[in-house]
Amino acid sequence: MFAALTGLGLSTAAGLNAYIPLLVVGVLANFTDAVKLPDGYSWLSNWGVLAVIAVLLVAEFVLDKVPAVDSVNDTIQTVVRPASGGVVFSATSAAAELDHSTWMTEHPWAGWLLGIVMALAVHAIKATARPMINVGTAGVGAPVVSTIEDAGSFGMSVVAVFAPVLVIVALLALAVLAWWSIRRVRRFRARRKAARGQL
Repeated sequence: MFAALTGLGLSTAAGLNAYIPLLVVGVLANFTDAVKLPDGYSWLSNWGVLAVIAVLLVAEFVLDKVPAVDSVNDTIQTVVRPASGGVVFSATSAAAELDHSTWMTEHPWAGWLLGIVMALAVHAIKATARPMINVGTAGVGAPVVSTIEDAGSFGMSVVAVFAPVLVIVALLALAVLAWWSIRRVRRFRARRKAARGQL
């Protein structure tokens, strides 16, 4: 149960920012016993790999805060974020063994699939809402929203590792936010369509 919540929390974080949960898991694996990487994932704690992830994180941090550029970045991240979600979910499979989940141990692809789907769903909401925010705020909202997303990704990563039961609360809050965002996007598109019809 806790392993699944940890995996879901980390993959959700990856949907907001692909590199933050990877970095959190890798660093914690080096300095604490909170993360024990399973066989095949030791590379995630390698300092060379973490340095590359850190560089990619800095690039993402900057690009995602520039209006219009953020949309191009989101297009590229459509592959990267789900892949990251699959990795961080699977990298917690050691915790699944503590949960005595024989099925998860025998079917490692399930962790990958769950992580990919979760990260992709969060990414899709983010990528759909961002253009609307940029237009609605004349670009001013991009850096603000991006900073909130980065903080959310970091917070969710830490919570997923140290207090996985709180992931349930975070996922419920995210579901409400997703519902609200989808409604806003639909209204925004309807207004733009109506405005074009009046021209």
